[in-house]
Amino acid sequence: MYPYLRYAKSMVDSFRDNRKTGFISLANTTEVDVRCSVTDLDPMLEMNNGRVLTVYDIGRTDFIIRTGLGRALLKQRWGMVVAGSTIQYRKRIRWFDKITIKTQLVGLDEKWLYLEHSMWVKGKPCSSVLLRNGITQGGKVIEIARVLEALNEPDLVIEPEPWVQEWIEANKDHRWPPMG
Repeated sequence: MYPYLRYAKSMVDSFRDNRKTGFISLANTTEVDVRCSVTDLDPMLEMNNGRVLTVYDIGRTDFIIRTGLGRALLKQRWGMVVAGSTIQYRKRIRWFDKITIKTQLVGLDEKWLYLEHSMWVKGKPCSSVLLRNGITQGGKVIEIARVLEALNEPDLVIEPEPWVQEWIEANKDHRWPPMG
């Protein structure tokens, strides 16, 4: 089951913090804390790999709210899609572990935002995911320049880091499974 209660609590906390501090730049890193619960566990009594991606939604939503992107999405009637992802796991997350999710923008191009989320327990990295995100209007991905303008950051340039650029290039050669 989707962690609706944790997700809603995180959103309320993000909105509350924004009232105190205001929006931050897309260039900033955000952090949000969650706890591994019994519903996150697999038979090995560690956070399930699929649940990791779901819990990263909390970090992404926190980033969207704190940067003002969420407000722009609502105001412009835009959507946000994940168009690609890759994940790496390093350390197990156990029941009741306090997890810090860090989210940062690691690249922009004409069409995509590249976000990196990472999970940390006791100061040690547990996993990291790279996402290609698009902002949509009427079901089509729009230019990032429009998004930056709406956020009053029209001059923001974040060149994809080399490892991100390699991932972008490698995905151009991605083969889809054969039909049939």
